[in-house]
Amino acid sequence: MSHETSRAPLPAERRSHLLRSLERDGVIRVADLTAELDVTAVTIRRDIAQLEQEGLLTRVHGGAVLADSPRTADSPAAPSHEAAEAIGVLVPSLDYYWPGVVRGMEAEARKHGMRIVLRGSSYDSTDERPALRRLVDTEGVRGIICAPRVDGSHAQEVTEWLSAADVPHVLVEREATRAPHRDALEAVVSDHALGALMAVYHLADQGHRRVGLVLSRESPTSRKIAAGWRAACADLGLTTDEHFERLAPDRNRPEFSGVVDEVVSTALSSGTTGLLVHSDPEASAIAQRAMDRGLSVPGDLSIVAYDDEVANLFSPAMTAVRPPRDAVGHAAVDLLVKRLADPARPVHRMAISPRLMVRESTGPAPG
Repeated sequence: MSHETSRAPLPAERRSHLLRSLERDGVIRVADLTAELDVTAVTIRRDIAQLEQEGLLTRVHGGAVLADSPRTADSPAAPSHEAAEAIGVLVPSLDYYWPGVVRGMEAEARKHGMRIVLRGSSYDSTDERPALRRLVDTEGVRGIICAPRVDGSHAQEVTEWLSAADVPHVLVEREATRAPHRDALEAVVSDHALGALMAVYHLADQGHRRVGLVLSRESPTSRKIAAGWRAACADLGLTTDEHFERLAPDRNRPEFSGVVDEVVSTALSSGTTGLLVHSDPEASAIAQRAMDRGLSVPGDLSIVAYDDEVANLFSPAMTAVRPPRDAVGHAAVDLLVKRLADPARPVHRMAISPRLMVRESTGPAPG
């Protein structure tokens, strides 16, 4: 916002700004717009909802993308794109976690003289095929990088569409096979199971023998984190009596607070002294509730967060597993470029190791 005036922009001015940004960049993010216009996220979301009702954009997690309908006569004209060949990217969110992956893609694409056409899955969409078709049919992309849903009714249909489409493709942070022989699709993933194993071993090195796990119910990452946690518990000889596992609902749902209370109570009653929690906001909520109940973090309860988006901002700064978001983005584009150059090359599946960032929320187990 201009420094020449302190008045807040009028609704029409805000929405005009949103449309200009959308035409210029192909995507807008709520977090960016709140800073640019000095208004609340709620205000921006209302503007986006209004513009969606008018058919001018489509809401996605964390922002909006261009509408499927043709541009209206009143909409500002989009600037001409560079002649660079395009890679279509479809991700489930434009906020938490995914911006780091997309930045890696953009940097790698520039190295190859290509550009990214970014789209996000709709709030209500359970089938990504229409969005993928539009990338191919209207954007003329040379290849596709996507993170499709793996748990919905259309999951297998999306996989089959990708396999049948005459467009090279790479899955990112997802793995899938196609019928009938379960041939794998090309993919780049973070080794989340290894990240969880690293976290449990870190706690064990600090003397913790009872290590619990709390997972985000909505996250497709949870299954792999759970697998790594169970493998570490087996390696360390921990029995089911020595650890517990919980699934937490979306933190915006009213039952979330009760689950946080139950996690802290279970840790106390079971003698659990270490927790691995996915993701950062859930870890912070549990740490805060534990301290509200008179526990010390890490004196009584050590906590490792999984994702490391905002873990270092909490007090005490939280030890966290950091997935290699930027590297995953780079590798996805690199695999796609190599597929374009050699369509007959074997299918590659790449797993990139995360890092454990040790901070203040973990310490020696209480004696």
